[in-house]
Amino acid sequence: MALSPDEIRSLQLELADRLYIQIGGWHLYLGDAGLAATLAIECAARLDQGPGVCARQALEAVQVPIGGGSSKLPLARLVPPGQLQDLEDLLASRC
Repeated sequence: MALSPDEIRSLQLELADRLYIQIGGWHLYLGDAGLAATLAIECAARLDQGPGVCARQALEAVQVPIGGGSSKLPLARLVPPGQLQDLEDLLASRC
């Protein structure tokens, strides 16, 4: 199932305000980190695989530059486990 550009934008807005990365004790929401659009696009490309697989693969596909871009980590390594469930819940309504 393909999402329209408006549906991708809607998903992006939901991701921006609901999901965060955690570094130490700090929470940085994906919208503030500039990662919501990229994650929304990766999720939209994988929706046909179901919400669980889609969420995990999309989080692995988004590479987050760290240390001024000298290294990259998959978003999956920066998102707490509870946030994975929140992402799956967001995607379940779109599958």
